[in-house]
Amino acid sequence: MSIIVTDTGFASDDWQGSFVAHTEAAANDCDYGIDLPSDTAPEGLVGLNNAPMIRIDFPSSADGRGFTLAAMLRRAGYRGRLRAKGHVLADQYAMARRAGFDEVEIDDALAGRQPEDQWQFRANWQNHNYQARLRG
Repeated sequence: MSIIVTDTGFASDDWQGSFVAHTEAAANDCDYGIDLPSDTAPEGLVGLNNAPMIRIDFPSSADGRGFTLAAMLRRAGYRGRLRAKGHVLADQYAMARRAGFDEVEIDDALAGRQPEDQWQFRANWQNHNYQARLRG
């Protein structure tokens, strides 16, 4: 089972569609989500702007390539739902939001080790960064 983390805390997954691998996705309008591995090359992002959801895999909390992919998608004009999936830690939530993710999908085991209050502590991600502290 998966838990979805947003700025308001833990929630169940409300996504009703299916997911396909990015290599199987059509470049035009689609009604399914697209799964991207963390090692997706930048040219693999072309044509994904019309997907209603893109889910980027984080195979390890030490693998930050998903943050780069999210930022690249947002800079390219992607306006759909962007989800980080896998080994994203509560400490990385603010970075995930700043990179462009709307939500994070974690498993029950990680939610047990890092309860909702640890994620919510970082939910005010727009004000808790070094730039805000310098301006402050």
